[in-house]
Amino acid sequence: MMLSSYPLWWLALPALLLPVWWHRQKRQRLKAEMLATARFLPSAPPEQLRVWQWRDKLLLLVRCLMLAALIAWLAATIFPWRGDTVLVDAGVDKAWAEKEIAAAGFSAAARAELPPNALQWLRANERDWRADAKLLIVARASQIAMPARLPQYNHQLTLRTHHAIASSPTASAAAPAERQVVLAAPDARSAAWRALFAAFSSAGEGVARYATAVEPDAKTALIVWDTPDTAPPANWRAPHWWITTPAAFPELANATPLTINGITLKYAHSPRGRLWTSDAFPPRDASTARSLYEAWQLLDAAPAPAYPAPSQTFTAARSALPAIVKAQPASWLALALLTLFMIERILAHARRN
Repeated sequence: MMLSSYPLWWLALPALLLPVWWHRQKRQRLKAEMLATARFLPSAPPEQLRVWQWRDKLLLLVRCLMLAALIAWLAATIFPWRGDTVLVDAGVDKAWAEKEIAAAGFSAAARAELPPNALQWLRANERDWRADAKLLIVARASQIAMPARLPQYNHQLTLRTHHAIASSPTASAAAPAERQVVLAAPDARSAAWRALFAAFSSAGEGVARYATAVEPDAKTALIVWDTPDTAPPANWRAPHWWITTPAAFPELANATPLTINGITLKYAHSPRGRLWTSDAFPPRDASTARSLYEAWQLLDAAPAPAYPAPSQTFTAARSALPAIVKAQPASWLALALLTLFMIERILAHARRN
């Protein structure tokens, strides 16, 4: 099975129309012989006529096949072109980065910006580097997460990470995470909801800060829908919804019940996000609000932070094949292309004679 290393070459398939157009433009002149009485006739330009013979159609087919084989060969063949390269994190300390690059012997190497998920990206695109190329990653420690399994590459990879030192205890303290909440409720109930999320922000030693908004965007973590007899706009999306009127959401008809910390919740999945409803929305006393907060912390737990990767060197493991291992140079396509070219030259010579 042949896979494409560079599938964008297949976009050149419309070029197969070029041989057809070229053949349609070919014209063959009729042979004209001068007669003795021709001097009494007005001069006329020689006529041209399209003549399609069996060898013309065969020649057209061979040229189309040759062009298709060329595109397939380019799409399936790997052309390593990169040499020694340094992937530099844009936010790393410049002086430290230059020192590490010089110490590693990569002063003359090409430089590129560090992509997101650099180790995974390098694994998927390693085929672009020549066999003798070496790579260096210079980045902040927070930008390179230590993988669960030590990766293997076909090229030697040197990783240099920089741990920023906080200048003061206040600088090292992590800022509270901001959770944006879209509040859709009448004025009579908005005050209770705002007071609830203000209490959420001060609870848990300020781990998270809840800010209310009018309409959702990419940062929205929760939508509170407390508008009776009204359905939300179709384009509203959020990871979680708190709903006080389940009738507006048909998905909640088959909701799954769940009891956490004395709070009974029902939830259902939908294209809008995960829908939650409960008789405790909104809480009517401080005890219910505290129980709701503790239950929500269990349901909406933040992901564990990634462990930063230390500086290290990954030796070249030639047995570690790249991610696109099944893509071969397709030598048989090169032989087919050569054969088609020879047939095309023979047919073209026969056509002229």
